[in-house]
Amino acid sequence: MSHSTPRTPPAASASAAFAALHRPGRPLLLPNAWDHASAAILAAHAFPAIGTTSLAVAAADGVTDGAGHTREQTLRLALTLGSEPFLLSVDAEDGFSDDPDEVAEFARELAAAGAVGINLEDGLGPADRHAAKIEAVRAAAPDLFVNARTDTHWLGGGDPDETLSRLMAYQEAGAHGVFVPGITDPEEITRLVRQLDVPLNVLHTPEGLSVQHLAELGVGRVSLGSLLYRRALGAALEAATAVRSGRTPQGTTPSYAEIQRLSSPGASSSG
Repeated sequence: MSHSTPRTPPAASASAAFAALHRPGRPLLLPNAWDHASAAILAAHAFPAIGTTSLAVAAADGVTDGAGHTREQTLRLALTLGSEPFLLSVDAEDGFSDDPDEVAEFARELAAAGAVGINLEDGLGPADRHAAKIEAVRAAAPDLFVNARTDTHWLGGGDPDETLSRLMAYQEAGAHGVFVPGITDPEEITRLVRQLDVPLNVLHTPEGLSVQHLAELGVGRVSLGSLLYRRALGAALEAATAVRSGRTPQGTTPSYAEIQRLSSPGASSSG
């Protein structure tokens, strides 16, 4: 491949490098991987930071996303990806516990595995409980970038006042960034950007605002969430049905040799 990926610096410097990518007006575009191959191919094409997607982790095990069943699977994926030469942020659902100390211990394990960021969702549970989790994570893993997600637009009615109230509480608790998946109104996004002191993360959807538009609104991070995983499943289905129908599958197909190379130890650093 023609692109090269910078080698990830250790510990605190890696966390600082990740934080520095969150630039309001020049947002970090964070693609989300689900295994070593998907992360490696993204890193080899000049994406300096990569997230994981909890939907894919859950789907791989045949369980429901957001139900708290994939703590060990999430940690195992972090251990697989954490030593690779890209900046890794882990989607950790709600931390897999209501106990802030247990969430903090999980965050410490992720940091030890090499992750530089964690995404924690409130699931519309009590805001003070989520704030306590954030405070506990900051104490246990001070170099971990905490992206605090509220589900007011994802699971609730998208009340602007509740959204702001929760985000302010999470910011006060020490979150480095805040995430509002499902928010689409440019005026509300602009208001949040102006009222917050930390970067705002928005979920990109193909039918929603473009990355350029979100940048103009002052967004600091744009996540792809489960989009790439769902697109991959769609492409697999399209290819299988095309072959069954006697047609040639369309779209990009990495070669066997390319995937083998990306799966070799240290391959991501030489892509």
